[in-house]
Amino acid sequence: MRAVVTRDKRLTCEEIEDPLPIQGQTLVRTLCCGICGSDLHALHFMDNMVEGMRRAGGGDGIDPAKDMVFGHEFCAEVLDHGPGTDGRFKPGTRVVSVPMTFGPAGIELVGYSNRYPGGFSERMVLAEAMLLEVPNGLPAEHAALTEPMAVGAHAVAEAAVDKDSVCLVLGCGPVGLAVIAALKARGHGPVIAADFSPRRRAAAEAMGADIVVDPAKESPHGKWADLGVPATLTAHRMAMMAGQTYGRPIVFECVGAPGVLQSVIEGAPPKAQIVVAGVCMTPDRIEPSLAINKQLDLRFVFGYSPEEFAATLHDIAEGRIDVAPIVTGKVGLAGVADAFKALGDPENHVKILVEPGRA
Repeated sequence: MRAVVTRDKRLTCEEIEDPLPIQGQTLVRTLCCGICGSDLHALHFMDNMVEGMRRAGGGDGIDPAKDMVFGHEFCAEVLDHGPGTDGRFKPGTRVVSVPMTFGPAGIELVGYSNRYPGGFSERMVLAEAMLLEVPNGLPAEHAALTEPMAVGAHAVAEAAVDKDSVCLVLGCGPVGLAVIAALKARGHGPVIAADFSPRRRAAAEAMGADIVVDPAKESPHGKWADLGVPATLTAHRMAMMAGQTYGRPIVFECVGAPGVLQSVIEGAPPKAQIVVAGVCMTPDRIEPSLAINKQLDLRFVFGYSPEEFAATLHDIAEGRIDVAPIVTGKVGLAGVADAFKALGDPENHVKILVEPGRA
């Protein structure tokens, strides 16, 4: 079958062996698969990602020096079932799945595995137990976005958002947009969104952000006081003395670049929660004394639960989350390498989908 192989920090479209479903696995045909920001990082920093996973206790089952087929944001069509499966999905059924399967070595991350190809290929093998049928005639290109939108749903679920919270989303790439969508789907607001890119600010507005800020012109933190949140330690103490109450301010850091977390600590209001969803791939520096003086909470989030994944699929299918504004391009397998380059400029695209059947 045809697939896009990651080798020596390069992407090449070539023929590889067809995957064969083993115990508990289902063979599927990939309909479409999103290119994730994590894929862009992984192409150049896979060594760092694997080392971070190992140090966190996540095992060391990935060899960055060996071939890999990326792609973990997918919608697929069932082709056949391996041994030990129930066969509960007929051939032709469109499905999505949490991107993991089970093999002889244990749990494998589909899209970040040396043994199991991800969605930048014509076919994959997935764990039957993890499959979810795509409901309501949802288009495959929208169902494929269940995975990235579930990342936002998890970040919001882990945040201490209350009914009066003002939320600031820093960075309006796919993760930030997913956070905005999850906040609005749950009725939270006002939501402030900030990004240097005009294209991403427009996408944030389309996803429901109430206030959109260009950080090149004004500080995103300049909106706190306007929305009833004491923005400084002095203002906070004055509010406490006066018996003033307000919703907890929440900052979602969705950039993941060095220096951003420190800038958030400097700008966040007292008693704020900072939810870190952006993945900084290099060591960074913060000043704990500032966070202590403001009594800030730092919450780091990653991924999602199977329940959050399933709920996100239904939020999209029921129209509570509109993912159409996120899709800005489609390519076949031969166009993946160029798509990776195009995604390096936020003015070019927000989300590019790979359709293996596209010429």
